[in-house]
Amino acid sequence: MLIRFFDTLRAYKVPVSLRELLDLIQAMEARLAFADLEDFYMLSRAVMVKDEKHYDRFDRAYAAYFDGLDSMDPDWLSSAIPEDWLRKEIEKSLSPEELAALQGMGSLEKIMEEFRKRLEEQHKRHQGGNKMVGTGGTSPFGAYGENPEGIRLAGPSRNKQAVKVWEKRDYRNLDDSVELGVRNIKLALRRLRKFARTGREEELDLDNTIKSTASNAGLLDIKMRPEIENKVKLLVFFDVGGSMDPYVKVCEELFSAARTEFKHMEYFYFHNFIYEYVWKDNRRRWDEKTATWDLMHKYGNDYKVIFVGDAAMSPYEVNAVGGSVEHWNEEAGAAWFQRIMETYSKVVWLNPEPERTWKMTTSTNWIKQLANDHMYSLSIDGLERAMRYLSK
Repeated sequence: MLIRFFDTLRAYKVPVSLRELLDLIQAMEARLAFADLEDFYMLSRAVMVKDEKHYDRFDRAYAAYFDGLDSMDPDWLSSAIPEDWLRKEIEKSLSPEELAALQGMGSLEKIMEEFRKRLEEQHKRHQGGNKMVGTGGTSPFGAYGENPEGIRLAGPSRNKQAVKVWEKRDYRNLDDSVELGVRNIKLALRRLRKFARTGREEELDLDNTIKSTASNAGLLDIKMRPEIENKVKLLVFFDVGGSMDPYVKVCEELFSAARTEFKHMEYFYFHNFIYEYVWKDNRRRWDEKTATWDLMHKYGNDYKVIFVGDAAMSPYEVNAVGGSVEHWNEEAGAAWFQRIMETYSKVVWLNPEPERTWKMTTSTNWIKQLANDHMYSLSIDGLERAMRYLSK
């Protein structure tokens, strides 16, 4: 099976070698992925693809190879999959017609009011169903269900469409000491450079020293000059938690590279979208907040701004008062983002999601419009295009 998969990748011009194939076989033998196409996709891409620019080729090869897998004999599947795996709870699967029949409630206020009523009526745990607070059903309240919009009570996000999340979530800070897996990220950031000599005179000016010494009848006359440095000032906002968890590694690589390349860089965290405050330390985010108003007054309009996030969320989080999943925001996130756009002349949004998926999410389209279409993929090509725009 893996040899045919290997041949398919090469047919689609993904540069793979026998070394990668052997690594993938070893990973499969260790059961790092088993009986799950999504797990195998993530594992095989991590092992077989060494450069992000080949992700698209890999995706097309993967789709071509596994096309028609859903028509395989179910009797064969049941005998091939171990019993202990089959005993795990099978998530509910709905047909496209059933999914289309699920309708949103129309507004955030109606969802909140209905949620309060359900809590008053409920006296026990519910599994499945279409009304009460539970798991695996079509009710808009609970976890792991299929309703297109509702309130998620704990558990990981599956469809990224909840309008409120009732759970305490802890995020960790990005590590700026991480070594870059892709050196080109660092090279791409170097497109954003404007050099100047500032500060104390602590660097030897060799040319001027030679000239001055010659003019001084050969007596050594050492000349010093300020060190050259990148004078670009950068303000970076990182989305953390939830749907950004799969992208922690690439964000850490970007964070590490930016801290190396830019002396004048300030960073803050936010969750999903920008509101009235941000924070510097995820471990103390409820106690040590920075007001967005204060931030815009402290860091002048000579700063260039980068947002890093997948932009995938409930539309309410962008355009509604109280739309934040974690607190009640007195003003819509779009209002705060617009203020930042008016304060700083150069703002970009870096999105780790594949660009081909952006049109599928309403919030992503809205945020792209708010950023005047300056949303770029968090890839080498996207970084280079973003840095070119910021350096103009």
